[in-house]
Amino acid sequence: MPSDSPQAAIVSRLAPRPPKPPEESHSRAGRNLKAAVPTALILLAIVAASIFIRIEVFVALAVVALGIAQWEMAGALLARNFKVPLVVLLLGQTAMLVGTWLFGLQCAVLIYLVTSVVALLINGYVRTRGVTDALAGCFSLGWIGLMGSFAVAMAGMPKGAWAITAFILLPVANDTGGWLAGILFGKHPIAPSISPKKSWEGFAGSVIACLLVAWFFVGHVLELSWPWVAAFALITPVLSTAGDFSESLLKRDLTIKDMGSIFPGHGGMLDRIDSILFCAPACYLLFAGGFGLL
Repeated sequence: MPSDSPQAAIVSRLAPRPPKPPEESHSRAGRNLKAAVPTALILLAIVAASIFIRIEVFVALAVVALGIAQWEMAGALLARNFKVPLVVLLLGQTAMLVGTWLFGLQCAVLIYLVTSVVALLINGYVRTRGVTDALAGCFSLGWIGLMGSFAVAMAGMPKGAWAITAFILLPVANDTGGWLAGILFGKHPIAPSISPKKSWEGFAGSVIACLLVAWFFVGHVLELSWPWVAAFALITPVLSTAGDFSESLLKRDLTIKDMGSIFPGHGGMLDRIDSILFCAPACYLLFAGGFGLL
């Protein structure tokens, strides 16, 4: 394909690349609120519409969103010269998500293993350090694709639309409550060497916000008992915070600030869904237990 052909230009534009540094913000909030708030509301409206128009639309949206996240991850890994087999990962991840919807989580695990083997064989054959790159891709596929498959599995549960609503709003409440309490009262960092803006006061705000969301959606709408409400309210802040810390450590190791820049005031897709992905397996198990599916 000639390098100046239209096809080559499209391929070049779509190729992953290291993320650009975000614009510096001097706001006490740590972000551009004029851009961040409308962006967050629009994203939530799109997700809500996908859930309640038809749950299959949410599954399709998840495939697209996680595909973008996988693309961002491939670009972020380029910052440390890891070249993952992106096409193989995207095909495998799409098959995992669709397979989960049609046949269950066992299908996603099987496809993950097959995709990992294919990535190792292909990359190991064509590149000198292909095995190392393929292993980085397997990690990315497990983090984004496999954890995302748990979200798709939740969509197929009884009252799946409301279960997905609660599953998404709990990490959102965690982030919002933690951010607000941290801004107003934060004085004692949880792990200053990893994320200096995360405070114990903010964590308390996250727990309170998650308790309110869990009380309404898990207790009132989904009609699960108080032990399940408490479990969601306590587990979500712990896992969301762990997800934030994990991504902060990864970004520090990759020497980048954000995974992407497609959302004004928020960074990339993966910056928005890191906490959601971390919560997905636990929320799936809690809903499965609460609905008597285990």
